Amino acid sequence: MSTSTHEAPVSLYDEPGPRARRAIRLWSVVAVVVVALVIVLAGLQFGSHGQLDADRWTPFLSAGIWQYLLIGLWGTIQAAALVAVLGGAFGLVLALGRLSRNPVIHGVSTAYIEIARTIPVLLLIYLMLFGLPQLGLNFPLLWKLVIPLTIANAAAFAEIIRAGILGLPAGQSEAALSLGLSRGQTMRLVVLPQALRFVTPSLVTQLVSLVKDTSLGYIVAFTELLYRGQVLAAYNHFLIPTFIVVTLIYLVFNGALSTLASRLRRRPGKRSLAEPTSGAAPIVGVPVTDGPTRSARSRSARNAKE
Repeated sequence: MSTSTHEAPVSLYDEPGPRARRAIRLWSVVAVVVVALVIVLAGLQFGSHGQLDADRWTPFLSAGIWQYLLIGLWGTIQAAALVAVLGGAFGLVLALGRLSRNPVIHGVSTAYIEIARTIPVLLLIYLMLFGLPQLGLNFPLLWKLVIPLTIANAAAFAEIIRAGILGLPAGQSEAALSLGLSRGQTMRLVVLPQALRFVTPSLVTQLVSLVKDTSLGYIVAFTELLYRGQVLAAYNHFLIPTFIVVTLIYLVFNGALSTLASRLRRRPGKRSLAEPTSGAAPIVGVPVTDGPTRSARSRSARNAKE
């Protein structure tokens, strides 16, 4: 009787080899040098025009200005959270629809994803702002931003989730089906939990892009960070310092999300399919064996006799 061996855990992110690591280090150094050079040149240019004078930065020591900007950041977080929840749920439905064996569901889901990925978000926002009100559909400012972003990001979430599902070994579904689970139960109880876990870093990265897209809220006059920055710059007439501060807030917030995504990619247990693991979690329907398999023990015994 043959025994099954463990499958290594799936990962969508294979560890780079020595050549790839050298290339990553090289281009990282080049990128840091280029960014540092741009910052220095920009600082010299700003300084030559008096934009770095102390009197232009003193107002930003006031707690009132920071409170004003942080209210805008809270608006950004609210919009991003709504889009993440709605877009994630809709994206899950689209991913399952694109994997469906029903040709109608598959065709509709595929068509939506391909069309939504090609339409600019700005065009959808203008449609919400100028087109729908003429048809009698006038949404609150928040939803004039959330709905277009949800339409666009749902397609991106769908492709990420679909990639995670397709990246799982076929043995996961086959083992669950052999135990008597239906295809729906297999997808819900076995496939989706693992797929979502493996694509979590990509979902967080998409969230970073989503937070940046919320800056389009200034078009509909929604109270988000960039809109507050524009209003503040018009009030204090310190355009460059105001937008530098707003940029730094975006850098800190999105940098924290990017760091989270990087840590999730490097977390223990995210290995490639080709990498063997001795402490791998058992797969549904696959018997667990301690030590070498029976065939391996038989070969060892024959070698010992010889």
